[in-house]
Amino acid sequence: MTAKSMMPYVQGNSAIRAMFEEGARLAAIYGKENVYDFSLGNPNVAAPPEVNKAIMDIVEQEDSLRIHGYNQSNSGYEDVRQTVAEHLNKLHGTAFNSHNIIMTVGAASGLNVAMKTMLDPGEEVLAFAPYFVEYGNYAKNHGATLKAVPANVDGSGSDSGIPFQPDLHTMSEMIGPKTRAIIINSPNNPTGVIYSQETIRKLAEILEEKQTEFGTEIYIISDEPYRELAYDGVQVPYVTKYYNNTVVAYSWSKSLSLPGERIGYLVLPSEMADFENAVQAANIANRVLGYVNAPTLMQLVVARCVDCPANVEAYNKNRKALYEGLTDMGYECIYPQGAFYMWMKVPGGGEDKAFCAKAKEHNILLVPGSSFACPGYVRIAYCVAYETIVNSMPSFRQLMKEVKGEK
Repeated sequence: MTAKSMMPYVQGNSAIRAMFEEGARLAAIYGKENVYDFSLGNPNVAAPPEVNKAIMDIVEQEDSLRIHGYNQSNSGYEDVRQTVAEHLNKLHGTAFNSHNIIMTVGAASGLNVAMKTMLDPGEEVLAFAPYFVEYGNYAKNHGATLKAVPANVDGSGSDSGIPFQPDLHTMSEMIGPKTRAIIINSPNNPTGVIYSQETIRKLAEILEEKQTEFGTEIYIISDEPYRELAYDGVQVPYVTKYYNNTVVAYSWSKSLSLPGERIGYLVLPSEMADFENAVQAANIANRVLGYVNAPTLMQLVVARCVDCPANVEAYNKNRKALYEGLTDMGYECIYPQGAFYMWMKVPGGGEDKAFCAKAKEHNILLVPGSSFACPGYVRIAYCVAYETIVNSMPSFRQLMKEVKGEK
């Protein structure tokens, strides 16, 4: 008998995963080359050769018990955590050490560990729409409620006037005595927007004021798996430098194309409230949530590959081809500053799920914006082969004609 508590998850099963599975079904019918699957953020770019070399070298050179055994600490190997800390210090001018790093089973487990550490049942988490679909489930896992700050579609909710930058004024009004955390995701999935330094600074100022007003601790949980995927020289602010009560969740899934390896980390800065207890609680949360510790082999691998650059140029090539192709046809898209997603408005103001169903008739697989708490848009994951983008253009063109009622 399935637990009643799981039924809402079953009924709201991820549209992203469902569409990805549909892609496999269609590929078996029409041929993979004739299906344009833009559903899942599953990198088509190969992992750097340094990753495979590191795996081989470690298997040949390291002690087998170290490669395959339990970690002494659920936080992960201390030397690996120190390597990660020094890497971050070099990049961002921070002052972390191994005690600030907890190795995790990707960013998803990191987010759950962070929430388990900080949230009590009945508390609230805010997220800026559009946001990654699983955030609500993660909050629910720990007895909390996720509240969506409405999407800043036209930019009027931000001082910069840039669409989909966070609406900080509305966020401020939504914060109350039960608010425990704000999730931010920059570069953003699904819009590709990067939150500016001024946005982060003002967000921090508001939260400082709200902490004083309510006498509570309010945390920023910064979800950063796309940090290295930034284009045109745009800088991604490092949030711990602006706000002490920040936890950073990171994954190598996107930067090194390792989504199946499930390896990442949390950063807990020493300046955060109740730091020592928070570190111990996060360490225990890693265990009691069932992760125990991050995969030991992959900890050793990423420690040798922390300086490997992401293949930004491959994604940039796709970004330009997709944006130019779609906008030439009359589609309205947000030009991504980072990540590998195109956020496209449904033509003619139509309903997003109906548009995705119509697109599927042309073997184009998209994810409706309503899955990200922002209806009227669709997400296109362009971490695909360049040829997929090129070959999909005639189908997108025909789709547009049908939406307009043309033949």
